[in-house]
Amino acid sequence: QLQASGGGLVQPGDSLRLSCVASGRLYSSSVLAWFRQAPGKEREFVAAARWSDARTYYADSVKGRFTISKDRAENTVYLQMNTLKPEDTAVYCCAKGSAYDTNFRAYNNWGQGTLVTVSS
Repeated sequence: QLQASGGGLVQPGDSLRLSCVASGRLYSSSVLAWFRQAPGKEREFVAAARWSDARTYYADSVKGRFTISKDRAENTVYLQMNTLKPEDTAVYCCAKGSAYDTNFRAYNNWGQGTLVTVSS
């Protein structure tokens, strides 16, 4: 199971950090990812991190503003979001898969979403 938290209402330019705690075993091949879905839009890839090494991946739309990190002792992955924009407004979900992929269908474990609203 995955438990996401940290969403909220912020103003443009603000920062927010999302957390996703993974219960159960994480394997060396595991990948933890963040996806988001805005109203009326398809779910889109945001960022991913391999559990076993330092490789991380980002969508072009968040590169340079968002940072994914992990705490292996706490089985937690974080998404630090800086310089937030109104277009970042979405429900953010964390997911676990066995390989890196930007397609949400490749992930078989999902947490509930946490809403991020960026508005002045």
